[in-house]
Amino acid sequence: MAAPGLDINRWTQRAADAASSGERVLAFGMKTFADDHGTLTFDDVRSGITFLGIIGFIDPPRDEVASAIAQAHSASIDVKMITGDHAATALAIARQLDLALDPRALTGVEIEAMDDATLAANVRGTAVFARTSPEHKLRIVRALQSHGLTVAMTGDGVNDAPPLKQADVGVAMGIKGTAAAKEAAEMVLLDDNFASIVSAVREGRTVYDNIRKVITWEIPTNGGETLTVVLAIILGFALPMTATQILWINLVLSITLGLVLAFEPSEPGVMQRAPRRRDAPLLSPFLLWRVVIVSILLAIATLGIFFYTLDQGRGLEVARTMVVNMFVVGEIFYLFNVRYLHLTSFSWTGVLGTPLVLLSIAVLIALQLLFTFAPFMNRVFGSRPLTLVDGMMIIAVGATLMIVLELEKLLMRRLGWFSELRD
Repeated sequence: MAAPGLDINRWTQRAADAASSGERVLAFGMKTFADDHGTLTFDDVRSGITFLGIIGFIDPPRDEVASAIAQAHSASIDVKMITGDHAATALAIARQLDLALDPRALTGVEIEAMDDATLAANVRGTAVFARTSPEHKLRIVRALQSHGLTVAMTGDGVNDAPPLKQADVGVAMGIKGTAAAKEAAEMVLLDDNFASIVSAVREGRTVYDNIRKVITWEIPTNGGETLTVVLAIILGFALPMTATQILWINLVLSITLGLVLAFEPSEPGVMQRAPRRRDAPLLSPFLLWRVVIVSILLAIATLGIFFYTLDQGRGLEVARTMVVNMFVVGEIFYLFNVRYLHLTSFSWTGVLGTPLVLLSIAVLIALQLLFTFAPFMNRVFGSRPLTLVDGMMIIAVGATLMIVLELEKLLMRRLGWFSELRD
């Protein structure tokens, strides 16, 4: 019951004004009881309260959250706020964070009045869910999933366990989170910072890209070797490589170039790409095409070097040494090409690589010099010393291979044949 002379509309408007500024509003009142009143019940405070006033306080979002939300949006990740706060307060915070161009809110009361189909129709266009209960959170997650979306949900309380379990990726708070929430979640956020989730997305995309790079780089090595040997067997000419030389190629490439690709930094624009589909294969059509075309090009280059050396009458051992070095040099140039699957490698960053890349190439070159010129390696692997002209020719062929592959990448992008290369 309102106190005499109390202007309800005025105080309601002031509370709404404070909430619209992002403040959480609490109202205070008092009621006097006799000393022997005993236990205080809800019925005791349903009436007779003297209104004292309201207070507004702000729990501002962290400075890095707005930037993290912007990064999420650029990566085609939609961010929604589910809170128990007043809708006006939640909308004010949403505007501060640029959660949406024109954020719209649904309250728990409105969600209660919707069936599942109606909620599903409204959930994607809603950025803020206010005055919600744990049951509402569960329905919101299911409504988003009904559109085929991958949903990540954060929570910290015991009542958050069901929606955390329902979400594709449940993320529990590591500091404020309860044991029940952590048990139901797939991940625990140790610093309770939303920006860490966006950083994890960036790192996850980088790791995924690097796995694909290693596979895309590694398979053509074996593919080119296999194609070269198979052609030699079918056409009946001398094998361009011995078994021990093939083992040498696989060994030195794997411990140098193959290893360094796993630690590549993020590609430029990694957070400007849309998330991959759930059913997207690890080897996309573009990468499968890449495996085939690079295997063929490596086989053509090595066989060309092989027959050219034999035609000069320099002997089978020298020709095989040329082939081994051609494989290694070709894979070095292909490494620079495959470091950027989505962009051109013709840039200073692409050409210079990272310190780890340059170190691995230096180690590989040293090993190849031993393979080619060290007498004990000549005896073990049947290799022979080469001339400076031989080395320059091999490098020229390797550079040509990279140019061809860069032009192929540009052509595929211009034609739009593969979706992952489209702008």
